[in-house]
Formats: sequence, C-alpha cells, structure tokens
Amino acid sequence: MADKLKVSITNGQKDYKIPTGIRLLIRKCCHAVLQTEEMNGNYEVSVSFVDEGYIQQLNKQHRGKDEPTDVLSFPTGAPGNYDVDQDTGASMLGDIALSIPHVYRQAEQYGHDIRREFAYLTVHSMLHLIGYDHEDSGIARVHMREKEEDVLSRLGLQRGASYVRE
Repeated sequence: MADKLKVSITNGQKDYKIPTGIRLLIRKCCHAVLQTEEMNGNYEVSVSFVDEGYIQQLNKQHRGKDEPTDVLSFPTGAPGNYDVDQDTGASMLGDIALSIPHVYRQAEQYGHDIRREFAYLTVHSMLHLIGYDHEDSGIARVHMREKEEDVLSRLGLQRGASYVRE
C-alpha cells in the first residue's frame, strides 16, 4: 500500500453542489487503487471537478475529440517512471478531470447512486494514470473492467445486478 498519498481536489464548476463525503470517497478510491496494485511509496494525484464546456475543451485539445466526455486522465511520466515532486519527493501520478454534469447524468442513466458514479470514474482514471488502457483491445478492456470492479467491491460499492456499462 502507498506509504503516503496526497490527493488534491479542486472544484472548477459552479452548477452542481458536491455532496458531503464525495471528497473523502475520492481519496479512498485513489488509495484503494494503489493498495490493490501493491504500489509502495509516496504519491500525489490531482482531481478537478469541471463543467462540460471545460472538459470538451480538454478533450479537443488532448484527444482531438470536439465533444464533452465524463472523465479525462493526464498521467505525468510513464508507469513506474513518474515525475517526482522536488519538494516532497512523491511520485506525481497525474491529473484527473471529472465532468460533474456527466457524473449526475450517468448515475441516473445506469441506475445507481451518485457515490457509485464518482467512485467508478475516479477508479477508472486512477487505473489510466498507472498504465491501464482499454482503447486498443477487447481483452485490455475486460481486464480493466475487472480491476475497476475489484477496487469498487473492496470499497463496498458493487454494481447492481441490472448494471451494464460498455
């Protein structure tokens, strides 16, 4: 398990109130990913709550897709070879941008509570930051989904029987 994990969370949107306990849940999710992956050491990650316009701008700039999305991950460095914060000596995993409007819509769409959606997107992004990818093949996608569900189950946030996510 990580010796120390610093999760910086900023709210860059104003349209949605962030429910009580979400920031703690996000920190728990980040920590659970590192614990599940048996990553030792000190780490830092940044999470930003953003609106649709901003995430669309990021998606266009970094992925060439001029459309909003639910979450984006920006790793710093490569898996196992992360940039290091010179002040703290911690490995900087990267940045996560969460579209809060998407969080609310997808929770309703998939029929689960808002905590599950925040947790899912955080775990998904953390796995991207440490090197998991689902874009290239079906097997990689299945492996990543299994990892996501393993972490969420450890946090007591199992998916419902009717829940299906592509």
